[in-house]
Amino acid sequence: MSKPVIAIVGRPNVGKSTLFNKLIGQRLSIVDDTPGVTRDRIYGELEWQNRKAIVIDTGGIEPKSDDVILSQMRRQAQLAIDTAQVIVLVTDMKAGLVSTDLEVANMLRTSGKPIVLCVNKCDTIGEPEPDFYEFYNLGIGDTVQVSAVHGHGTGDLLDEVFANLPDEAADDAESDAINVAVIGKPNVGKSSLVNYITSEDRCIVSDIAGTTRDSIDTAVENRFGRFNFIDTAGIRRKSKIVDEIEKYSIIRAKMAIERSEVCVIMIDAGVGVTEQDTKVAGLALEAGKACIIAVNKWDSIEKDTNTMNEFKKRIATEFAFMSWAPTVFISAKTGQRVDNLFTLINTVAANNAMRIRTGTLNELLAQITTRVQPPSDKGKRLKIFYMTQPSTKPPTFVAFCNNKELFHFSYQRYIENRIRETFALDGTPIRMVIRERGEK
Repeated sequence: MSKPVIAIVGRPNVGKSTLFNKLIGQRLSIVDDTPGVTRDRIYGELEWQNRKAIVIDTGGIEPKSDDVILSQMRRQAQLAIDTAQVIVLVTDMKAGLVSTDLEVANMLRTSGKPIVLCVNKCDTIGEPEPDFYEFYNLGIGDTVQVSAVHGHGTGDLLDEVFANLPDEAADDAESDAINVAVIGKPNVGKSSLVNYITSEDRCIVSDIAGTTRDSIDTAVENRFGRFNFIDTAGIRRKSKIVDEIEKYSIIRAKMAIERSEVCVIMIDAGVGVTEQDTKVAGLALEAGKACIIAVNKWDSIEKDTNTMNEFKKRIATEFAFMSWAPTVFISAKTGQRVDNLFTLINTVAANNAMRIRTGTLNELLAQITTRVQPPSDKGKRLKIFYMTQPSTKPPTFVAFCNNKELFHFSYQRYIENRIRETFALDGTPIRMVIRERGEK
């Protein structure tokens, strides 16, 4: 059976994200004193008393706000409530009981789910302050005092939460899903793509650039296989970043690249290829990830018979440093060629994890050096004794030779190209390490 789900909800700025990070043991959700930092649902995993559960951090609920972003945050929180088996309602001891807490509690009661009331920011140890007891007016039941910053009371909170979870919940087997990071500049349609794939409003979509702030994980299983899509914040030039929160968001996007296996680099077809697109792609290349270039909003472009070929030529020019990355023209709005994207994800992920036998590799090396002789300098010729592949993700090859200085980069590029061509290593970078014989 799947892991049980716990939703952390409450009004803005009561410490939900701090509590979420404390429970999962890592800084996955952005924490800042600014209300409304968390906008989408953030998923993490916790373990307590040899039991595991999925925990969801949500944006602050403002039940009566008409603001576009706040209303979508409220909808995201409602989706988390609908998904969860237990709800943790977080309140603020320092601010006291406010009318919004009562409105949120009434909203939760209609769900029919077990609710655990957490009074956060109880930073002193011992008997609770007299104001603590006013939270019983919410009519939720037993109340747990917690300090998310210091970790006080989190054990009591988890005891109460797991007491309300079904006993038969069991751990899932280790997932074999492919982690896919959707990266790009702001407003290129990353969240729209994830929403189309999941057939639900998983991520907030708005024409306002920078709507997505956290990296959002979404599990997908379909006829193409199992995937974990990570929607990331748009990455823009440092000179354009003025918001401290956006700096955290970009760090999260880079962390998402690190934990992914495939990066889908999204480009806006209406804007074309920009310098920032190539810089975003460079982050994925440096991390050694399999890459796909997805040109989004292709349905909005006026086309003739040469439009796609001309766009491919521009991509080939601007992305010459990763000419091995396949390109797909999609529409996250209509779903055009999204099936092709899944096929490419499977292909490039397999290539990124490909391992080649040492014997096969050296047979190819013999053919390569026979066809084109290794370079020489001042009468001394390069000799390549053998090659081996010590690691994957990306495929990394070590070539042992007599003199590293004779191993010109152009000949190294020639070997890389022959390896890529022979084993059809599309969509993945290749790393080559040159060592002299006897060198560790």
